Amino acid sequence: MHSKKPGVYVHEISTLRLSVAGVETAMPAFIGYTEKADRHGDGMPLQMQPVRISSFREFREIFGGPMPEPFDFTITDTFNSRSELTNRQFSSKIRSDIPSSYNLFYSLQLYFSNGGGPCYVISVGGYQNAIQTGDVHEGTGLLGGLRAVEKIDEPTLIAFPDAISLGSVQEYGTVVKEALAQCKRRKNRFTIIDKFNSNTSLSQFRQALGKTHLEYGAAYFPFLRTTFSYEADRFRSGIRHEIRGNAPDSTVSYDNIKNLTELEESHPQIFRSLLATMRRSYVVIPPSGAVTGIYVKVDRNRGVWKAPANVILNAVLEPLSTITGVMQAHLNVDAAEGKSINAIRLFHGRGTLVWGARTLAGNDKEWRYISVRRLMMYVEESIRNATRFVVNEPNNNRVWLRVRIMIEQFLMELWHAGALAGNAQSEAFFVKVGLGETMSTQDLDQGRVIIEMGVAAIRPSEFIIIRITHNQQKS
Repeated sequence: MHSKKPGVYVHEISTLRLSVAGVETAMPAFIGYTEKADRHGDGMPLQMQPVRISSFREFREIFGGPMPEPFDFTITDTFNSRSELTNRQFSSKIRSDIPSSYNLFYSLQLYFSNGGGPCYVISVGGYQNAIQTGDVHEGTGLLGGLRAVEKIDEPTLIAFPDAISLGSVQEYGTVVKEALAQCKRRKNRFTIIDKFNSNTSLSQFRQALGKTHLEYGAAYFPFLRTTFSYEADRFRSGIRHEIRGNAPDSTVSYDNIKNLTELEESHPQIFRSLLATMRRSYVVIPPSGAVTGIYVKVDRNRGVWKAPANVILNAVLEPLSTITGVMQAHLNVDAAEGKSINAIRLFHGRGTLVWGARTLAGNDKEWRYISVRRLMMYVEESIRNATRFVVNEPNNNRVWLRVRIMIEQFLMELWHAGALAGNAQSEAFFVKVGLGETMSTQDLDQGRVIIEMGVAAIRPSEFIIIRITHNQQKS
């Protein structure tokens, strides 16, 4: 309505169409055990609370450092016939009877080393707690961490590297099945899974994962030897002194020193030498942290439609197991269980690469590939959010036209970006909405707006076939 007084009146008219804004595709949530869980040391506990962080430094400030590992240190002194010390050697070994159980710290370190960005961390307990599946309804253990993740909308990737330390593959399968079920319910997230420990056969591992919602997860094998060094436990590490040759009676013995703290106080130079030796013991962890970083980096640089594979892993010395082409065939395609496991392989001259791009639904032609499943989740979630304006709008041709144009524009941008197949728009996608086309009068009476959409998702070129013929020279 115009004012009754004279003057100049400006009315802004929007010329921009409604558009579909793409949702976040790579926002991981890591679930596991940490040294602590409080912000700025204020004593306010953050356990079982999703905390958004932007860097590894921020993770250390809130959740602390790694679990110190117990080492067996050996000092070997060699004397000649004149009782002169001719050689001193230092060696260290992690105690095999107390394996490393807490992998979240190093997994986050590897995640950020491989291109990871902002993510959520859910601490489900401290290092004094035993790793357990817990209860999803009571909010305890790893299942409680999954419940906490489900309460927030932003995460699109789920990883739980500490789960490989559970007591059995059946317990591990319980956590995986709950994660896959959550992904199915939310329809906007994907689970990154580590193959359970090396003592578990592929068949046992595959059976433990269940048979439902397999397209919402991907498994990776083997564990990785990283460039990170372990931190020694000063109080649980042992020191042994070996003497070779004709040692003098005045030789100092280190056997009576109980721990590294006492050694640092009495023989600081020996202490520093032992720590330098220990730093050559490199951390071995499951691959999910590194792989999650690859997902984030590929989404950021290429797009969610690019398979997170054929990418070099940073801060990794080597895979713990060597996988040959024949071995990978059994991992990649399994006729019995149909659950593909993606290999991580070392290629000389190239480095360590993620060399697989399949979901757990390896026998499903529709959802076999990670990039196809995640692209469709991206499209569905983006369109679902963008079409909320239709709720309670008049259910007529004008609204239908706006919806169709909006979705077509979004899909056309994806097609031009290389996410969809087809040489023409009609081959890449279609969008239908309207009375007599997708809806009946009964649908209108019940307040329904039904949109039908189809897209031709690009599939990764998994098998490259080169045909070579040898033609004889013609005279």
